[in-house]
Amino acid sequence: MGYILAIDQGTTSSRAIVFDATMRPVAMAQQEFPQIFPASGWVEHAPEAIWASVLGTCRAALQKAAIGAGQVAGIGLTNQRETTLIWDRKTGAPIGNAIVWQDRRTAARCAKLKEQGHEALIAEKTGLLLDPYFSATKAAWLLDTVPGARARAQAGELAFGTVDSWLIWNLTGGRVHATDATNAARTMLYDIHTGAWCDGLCQLLDVPRAMLPEIHDCAAHFGTTDPALFGAAVPILGVAGDQQAASIGQACFAPGMMKSTYGTGCFALLNTGPTPVRSKNRLLGTVAYQLQGQRCYALEGSIFVAGAVVQWLRDGLGLIAKAGDTQHLAEQSDPSQDVVIVPAFTGLGAPHWHPDSRGAIFGLTRATGPAELARAALESIGFQTLDLLHAMQADWPDADSSGQNILRVDGGICASNWAMQFLADITGLPVDRPVVQETTALGAAWLAGMQAGVWPGMDEFAKTWALERRFAPEMAPEDRSARHARWQRAVAATMAV
Repeated sequence: MGYILAIDQGTTSSRAIVFDATMRPVAMAQQEFPQIFPASGWVEHAPEAIWASVLGTCRAALQKAAIGAGQVAGIGLTNQRETTLIWDRKTGAPIGNAIVWQDRRTAARCAKLKEQGHEALIAEKTGLLLDPYFSATKAAWLLDTVPGARARAQAGELAFGTVDSWLIWNLTGGRVHATDATNAARTMLYDIHTGAWCDGLCQLLDVPRAMLPEIHDCAAHFGTTDPALFGAAVPILGVAGDQQAASIGQACFAPGMMKSTYGTGCFALLNTGPTPVRSKNRLLGTVAYQLQGQRCYALEGSIFVAGAVVQWLRDGLGLIAKAGDTQHLAEQSDPSQDVVIVPAFTGLGAPHWHPDSRGAIFGLTRATGPAELARAALESIGFQTLDLLHAMQADWPDADSSGQNILRVDGGICASNWAMQFLADITGLPVDRPVVQETTALGAAWLAGMQAGVWPGMDEFAKTWALERRFAPEMAPEDRSARHARWQRAVAATMAV
């Protein structure tokens, strides 16, 4: 009974990882599923494909680990956030495809709500910006476009959920309709101060209260799996949205601790403790985790393009064969060339939130080649992170006095020593790369393992975090200031076009 099964349901694939009683991963399975693009700016997933990929990877991971479901003490679940689904409570059949967090189809609706002066109220209640990114306007769109859906929702026949709720529903055979506080906090319907759904926001955003799931702590009993799925019933004991799960996996439990996950984009979370911080710099206030009814809050900044800029060098320009090639090229680049890439391919995220910006390159000369472009691409990740840090420090001055001024990192780009050294240099902070970089799955697994009583509590778990390498800042302060000023001028020019 010492094993924990972690489900990591992402935007492009689902993974299942089996951890043993010593918190060591012993088996993993991964499966991609199709991305659906019905129109420009629209992104969808087939709900059945999400569920099938999760079920398949769970079964495969258990088989690889050579264990039965009866040996699993609990399931921890983490998921892509904001992605929105609606299904029939009796049959479990979705009324349409899932609308993915990247989808922008409700931009006009959000713009109208802003014009009507509602953004201040939404920000005050939820900590979020009024943006299509979040779930509420997606749910309203489904209700308004699927024939008969709104009447059925008002009659209590339909269930709304983010991906965690959809998976819990299917794992439990339709017996449980639930979510956790971190996922609820991404819907634009949840009051982060009271820890409950807000009837006023449900009314404003046209999402019937009867559709919404029950909200639990991140570590709680979310029901047991249908025994037919895995051969025995397994309790679901931990749930958190992917970025919060990564922060938990990085043991960022003390106020002032910060993690930054570098995948396609970058998501940085700063633990701000038991009191939510209202951002004045267009960051998001959110729930970092909720345990035993007590919420811990965070400031979050989202960068749209991090690892994707390396993919662009490979797939768009053909300058590299694989992502790792950027390390060698950056090392060989001419340091006298001040090339700056602003990778605003899909607009600029936090703290700018400028969706109409597009990418730009500054400082090209006849001598500029692949090496200089590779270096500028990796540097853009550090510069964007610095912008987030400055915004966080402005919003929460305690960040400077917390004694926790270390950046813990995870994600694919972290494998680049060059990129991590530049990140330390340009931010002026030590950058810590952990031994275990599967932090998202680890965070979900810890929630379940701790709730099951087979893994240690928070303090002991934090002690197990192990450093693989620390990158200490080496850049002179005057060089850092000059380089950041050049970056800021490039960003300003990009937004002005």
